[in-house]
Order: sequence, then structure tokens, then C-alpha cells
Amino acid sequence: MTIEQLREAYNSEPFQPFVMHLADGRGITVHHREFMASSPKGRTVTVYQPDGSMNIIDLLLVTDLEIQESTKPGNGRRKRSR
Repeated sequence: MTIEQLREAYNSEPFQPFVMHLADGRGITVHHREFMASSPKGRTVTVYQPDGSMNIIDLLLVTDLEIQESTKPGNGRRKRSR
């Protein structure tokens, strides 16, 4: 995984959530671009989670990016009506 691939996922339009898979086997989900901040030198990113927790990730340990399928209305899926 390169920093350019991470930037592509981060800047995608429309944004699609993605999972950063780490060398230790963990997967860190980036739910929205506002939930991720890059360090000034670009080696680490901080990813905030909806519950307020956060992960500080060394990008050298990211092995793969998994793009999640969007679940927002208008993506081709029908919403169930009751």
C-alpha cells in the first residue's frame, strides 16, 4: 500500500468508507474523511471512530486498503419501506 493509494481512497467522490488492514491483523475503518487526520510529515494518520475512540497508525504498517460498499440511498440499493 502506498500513500498515494491512501490519498485516492481519502479523496474519492463520493467518499466510500474503507478499512486499513495492518500488519498485526487489525482492521481500522475510516467511516468518513472527516474522521481521519494526517500528521504534518505524513507518516502517521489518526483515525477517529464514531464512539469517540481513536487510532494512531504508522502508515508503514498498513498492508491493504479495503473499500467498503456504500450504504447511502441512491447507490443502486433499495431502501425497504414499511
